[in-house]
Amino acid sequence: MYAIVEIAGQQFKVAKDQKVYVHRLQESEGATVSFDKVMLVDNNGSVTIGAPAIEGAGVTAKILGHLKGDKVIVFKKKRRKGYQKKNGHRQYLTEIQIESINASGVKAKATKKAEPKKEAKAAAPKKAKAGKADDLKKIEGIGPKIASTLAEAGIVTFADLAKADPTNISEIIKDVRGNHVPTTWPAQAQLAVDGKWDELKVLQDKLDGGIEK
Repeated sequence: MYAIVEIAGQQFKVAKDQKVYVHRLQESEGATVSFDKVMLVDNNGSVTIGAPAIEGAGVTAKILGHLKGDKVIVFKKKRRKGYQKKNGHRQYLTEIQIESINASGVKAKATKKAEPKKEAKAAAPKKAKAGKADDLKKIEGIGPKIASTLAEAGIVTFADLAKADPTNISEIIKDVRGNHVPTTWPAQAQLAVDGKWDELKVLQDKLDGGIEK
């Protein structure tokens, strides 16, 4: 038995006891996590395909550890312009082990097709809205490279950044070139969450690169 499941924005073909490396998850090591976006289940040759996900199906896994992937060198050069830039990047990853594949929704899906589709269409806009990423570059001191690095670590909204500890943020962005001080980033993000844009502008006028002048 195997399943096609979406985990942290990527789709994987998984089976029981299989170990998989996925984008960094928020949960701690040893925790058990569940994923309900199961696109396909093959149960001994009986294949069920979701539209897009199978109602009631799920995959449970255990987090074995957090780590970084191999370093990737990004080199940019413009001919006859005297421009070249070299950066290194290591992806934040989480190793998980699949504990079980729950296909309990397969029978219900097969006998009652129309109703689950209507529920899926109604629920889709709400789900997309809840998972929508914010423009973290509105925070003083955060540029495109830092924003993408934070997103890879699971910090994609102002609310995520407001809850983050500056020390942990520094660890996440330590491979980004430059001297970055994230001390004020959570406070700025909280003002954005509360919709206090005027107060955020006043605070940012006192900052230079995220640091108080």
